[in-house]
Amino acid sequence: MKTPFEAIALEYGQRKTPRVVAKGQAELAQRIIEEAKRQGIYVAEDPQLLALLSKLEVGEEITQDMYTAVAVILSWVYWLKGMQPGDEKVPPPQPAKPSNFGKVS
Repeated sequence: MKTPFEAIALEYGQRKTPRVVAKGQAELAQRIIEEAKRQGIYVAEDPQLLALLSKLEVGEEITQDMYTAVAVILSWVYWLKGMQPGDEKVPPPQPAKPSNFGKVS
């Protein structure tokens, strides 16, 4: 028997602990992955981590027994993005306001 295709999305950055923000199977799983990729979010395939995370409901924070597995994925994402721990807590820079330099009134 084939297991259903699943996806679980975690949010981390403004919170102390990652939490589940989306989960689904089949078509919904595919939509979660497509939306993540569209937004430039890295997608990892880890069947063991998926099995652990699938025990959580949307809105729940990961449990302490999941910290190491999630930290491995986060360290991979940090490396891919050229980030350091703590960078996720810094708000992105605001775009510069246009200057009036050279503007004739």
